[in-house]
Amino acid sequence: MYQGPARCLCPLLRRAATASTAPPPPRAGGTGEGGSGAGTATLRGARRAPHGFSSSLGCPMGGGGSRLYGALAQTLSSTSSSGTSSAAAAAAAPRERRGQPEAEPEPLEARELLAQCRLVLRRRPPRCRRRFVDLRQGAAGGPRPIRVMQWNILAQALGEGKDNFVQCPMEALKWEERKCLILEEILAYQPDILCLQEVDHYFDTFQPLLSRLGYQGTFFPKPWSPCLDVERNNGPDGCALFFLKDRFELINSANIRLTAMKLKTNQVAIAQTLKCHETGRLFCIAVTHLKARTGWERFRSAQGCDLLQNLKSITQGAKIPLIVCGDFNAEPTEEVYREFSNSSLNLNSAYKLLSPDGQSEPPYTTWKIRPSGECRHTLDYIWYSQHALNVNSALGLLTEEQIGPNRLPSFNYPSDHMSLVCDFSFNQDPDRLL
Repeated sequence: MYQGPARCLCPLLRRAATASTAPPPPRAGGTGEGGSGAGTATLRGARRAPHGFSSSLGCPMGGGGSRLYGALAQTLSSTSSSGTSSAAAAAAAPRERRGQPEAEPEPLEARELLAQCRLVLRRRPPRCRRRFVDLRQGAAGGPRPIRVMQWNILAQALGEGKDNFVQCPMEALKWEERKCLILEEILAYQPDILCLQEVDHYFDTFQPLLSRLGYQGTFFPKPWSPCLDVERNNGPDGCALFFLKDRFELINSANIRLTAMKLKTNQVAIAQTLKCHETGRLFCIAVTHLKARTGWERFRSAQGCDLLQNLKSITQGAKIPLIVCGDFNAEPTEEVYREFSNSSLNLNSAYKLLSPDGQSEPPYTTWKIRPSGECRHTLDYIWYSQHALNVNSALGLLTEEQIGPNRLPSFNYPSDHMSLVCDFSFNQDPDRLL
């Protein structure tokens, strides 16, 4: 059977989750907030950290087939910003009847967690260093930029069970250490907003830790996650969205089950409208993961059209600035890419700005070796409202030399996809057309 968060927490995560009861299975349609506690310590200027962390992070991937999630997935609604599924409501009811409010997590200092991660990783090669490229057109100034990270972190069940990275030693995929590489990457770049795909350790790893760093999280699993077909899985994978509560207020949240040819699909998205505390400006942030595999181009195109229609409604026809992060599983030559480029939402791809002419995507965002051969593709994007938002900087990608001959994942990089990180600022004229 699938082991819940309380059973499979390793020593560090057990301390991270103190004073926080594991939430019920994901809600269908609601905000799905996993980081609802008031984590007052943030990545930039945290309070005192708890002491006594263990340097051993022995946490199994999970046990059993997690068919609890398989049954729950059938109840997921297509789009909603409120309400819960009957299964989730039933799971939550006992705690509500007992009158036990969810406790606030104990604040955690990012530096302490980062030090513990590096202690666990001390026998591995150091993390690859990447530099931000300054893309500002004028002088620096104004409110703090909003840092957004997009990352397909590679579901643990898929990495160990189905993805067949033939040049990656199984030792490099051990969750006890790979999760520390993921956390190290997040902590190193300190995003204000974090958009993740292939998350299958939300409740036992990312939600407990990130909530203590001041993030509020939402998780929306795939209705029929391929992780559930892997023995000893940790539940379904899905999309997760985190934002720092001291920087933003959640105004609205929608979990979207994407459709294609009028049929509900296995792919999902999360879209949230946030209010920036510093500027008072509203914007929408969305995360998605479209259908993979060659031969499914028309299917992805239909999913992209459905997502755009939902986002047009949420942003009131482009009146609210928009950022869309995702693993689109589509090269720039695909129809779904053109749909986003030509949308009435006036979107641009942020990483094009790294090219000399500002019109070309990077040569790759994922690079792996499978039994069928070497795969190097550009599949991951951060789209933004180009007339309402400015890209101040973007994180450069790993070079071929840094990636190495065995490609990704590896002992010093935890996923087959690279993280994308951008700093955004609002256009100074709030009335300018989007």
